[in-house]
Amino acid sequence: MQVIQQGKQVQEVTKDVMLRILADKYSRAILDATMDSPKSAIELSAECKIPISTAYRRVQELHDNKMLGISGSINDDGKKYFLYKSKIKSIVACFNGGSLEIEIIPNTVG
Repeated sequence: MQVIQQGKQVQEVTKDVMLRILADKYSRAILDATMDSPKSAIELSAECKIPISTAYRRVQELHDNKMLGISGSINDDGKKYFLYKSKIKSIVACFNGGSLEIEIIPNTVG
């Protein structure tokens, strides 16, 4: 397997994890919803029609695998809140002759 990010091979992303994430409709919905602007888990849950507990699990998995960025702040009530933004613009996977190549195009918006 070869994983390329901006023309460089990336060691930390494994084939199985990447393909499993891409196969999950909730993970794809979260990446799509956060492409242009950061959103909270509650916003993602409502917009993508994902149960809130599932939204939190998926954003954690996407962040752990370096596909989502997290920014945080404290609101006027003194509570912390986090916003999630896709680090991935697109992923191209090609299986040819027993070899799997994955190219990751980073999200440069915002």
